[in-house]
Amino acid sequence: MSLTRELLIGGKDVPAVSGRTAEDIDPFTGELYATVAAAGPEDVTRAVDAADAAFAEWAALAPFARRAIFLRAADLVDAKREEVAELMAREAGATRPWAYFNVGLAANFLREAAAAITAPRGEVLSAQQEGTLGLAVREPLGVVAAFAPWNAPVILGVRAVAAPLAAGNTVVVKASEDAPIACALFVADVLREAGLPDGVLNVITNAREDAAEIAEVLIADSRVRAVNFTGSTGVGRIIGTHAAAHLKPAVLELGGKNAVVVLDDADVDYAVEAVTFSVLLNSGQICMSGDRVLVHESLAEEFTRKFTAKVASLQAGDPGHPHTVIGPLVTPSAARRVAALVKDAVAKGAEVLTGGGEPEGAVHPATVLTAVPKDADLYYAEAFGPVCVIETFADDDTAIAVANDTENGLTCGVITENATHGLAVARRIRTGIVHINDQSVADEPHAPFGGVKGSGYGRFGGRWGIESFSSTRWVTIATQHAPFPF
Repeated sequence: MSLTRELLIGGKDVPAVSGRTAEDIDPFTGELYATVAAAGPEDVTRAVDAADAAFAEWAALAPFARRAIFLRAADLVDAKREEVAELMAREAGATRPWAYFNVGLAANFLREAAAAITAPRGEVLSAQQEGTLGLAVREPLGVVAAFAPWNAPVILGVRAVAAPLAAGNTVVVKASEDAPIACALFVADVLREAGLPDGVLNVITNAREDAAEIAEVLIADSRVRAVNFTGSTGVGRIIGTHAAAHLKPAVLELGGKNAVVVLDDADVDYAVEAVTFSVLLNSGQICMSGDRVLVHESLAEEFTRKFTAKVASLQAGDPGHPHTVIGPLVTPSAARRVAALVKDAVAKGAEVLTGGGEPEGAVHPATVLTAVPKDADLYYAEAFGPVCVIETFADDDTAIAVANDTENGLTCGVITENATHGLAVARRIRTGIVHINDQSVADEPHAPFGGVKGSGYGRFGGRWGIESFSSTRWVTIATQHAPFPF
C-alpha cells in the first residue's frame, strides 16, 4: 500500500489548492511508492505567507532554545536509521550503507548547526569618530528559498535548511520530484517532532512538469531574501539567473567533473580501494564522484588490472540486499542516459575495460572506460552514474592540465604517499575542495563545502554556512555628542 503526503504549510499538512497530486515511483521495482501533493503557484504563496509570518518570532527566540531543537532533531535522525534506509531504498534506490551514511552525516549537520547558533558572531570595529563604538553584526535575512535534491536526500535535505534556520531565517523548501519525502518531508517531520515552531519550515512538493514555474514563483516573491540550491549545473544556471534578476544572494552547489589523480609515488592497492569508493558510492550519483581517474604511466598497468577486477566483482541490483554496492539509478531514464554516454564514447573510439551494455531497468552496470576522445560526450559531461574513465599521464604538469580541463571545479583527490608532492599538485588544481592521499568524496559539517567555476559559488558548513544566510550590518554607538560643520 502506497503512502500519501500533503504539503507542509504553517505547521499543518494540507493538500494543494488545486487538489492535484504527483506520483513517487520506486526506481528498482517500478511500483508506486507514494503519492504527494502537487503544488501550484498559489501554494507557493501560502508557504511564503507562513514563513514570513513566523520569521520575527523565530529570529527573536533565545539562542539556547533554538539550539535545543537542533540537538533533539539530531538524536531523532540517529534513532530513525532503519526508517531512513527503507525510505531511501524505495524513493531513490539507495543501498543500506549509503542510507546509514546519510543518517550519520545529517545528524552531525544538525549538531554543527546547533553549535553555530551560540557561537560568537560579529566584530567590534575601530571607529574613526572619537567616543564611538563600531559593530559589525550578523543578522538573519528573512525567508530563504531552499531546493533539496534527491541523490543524498537526508544529508542534502538537512543541509538545505539547517544553516538558514540556525542563522534565524525561516525557510520554504522545494522538494525534489524524485525523493520528495526523504529530502524534505522527512526532514521537516524530524524538526517538527523536535519542537520547531509552526511556519518556520514549510515544504512544497510538486509535479515534475510544474518544477520550473514553482521555482520561478518562489524566487520571485519579494519576501524571499536568499536562495539555496543544490543540483545540476544546468538547472543551477537557471536558478542563479532568477535570483540575480531579483537581486537576491544565492548559494549554488552544482555538478562536478571530478578527477582522482594517482601519482607515481602512490600505494597502488590503496589507490584501487579509494578510487572504487570515489567512483561507485551511491552508483556514482554524487556531485563529488570521481568521473576521471588519472594514473601515472608507471603504475597504469597494475592499477588498471586490479581496479577493473575489483569493479567487476561488485554486486549490483536490489538495493535492499546487504551485499549490493551498485544499486539502481534514480530512474530508468537516468540509466538510459548513462548508457547513451558510454555508447557514444565507444562509437568514437573508447575501450570498455569492464561493464558497458544496456541497463536492466534502472540498474546500469559498473563500467570502466579508457581512451575516451575529447569529442565524446562523456569526456566533458558529468556521468552521474557508475562509470569512470581511466587516463594515463607522464608528468605532473599533464595530470594537472587534464584535471583542470573542465568547466566544473568542485573536488579532487590526489593519491600519493608523499604529502609534499601531493600538496604541490593539489594547489595547482582549480577546485573548491581537494583531498591529498584520499579520493574525491568527502563532507564534514564544519568544513567550507562548495565549488568554483561551473560547480557554483558560496559555501556550506560551520561559520561559512551561517555567513551565507545572514547579512552583516554596521551599527555605531556614539557615547558623546559629535560636532557638526553646519
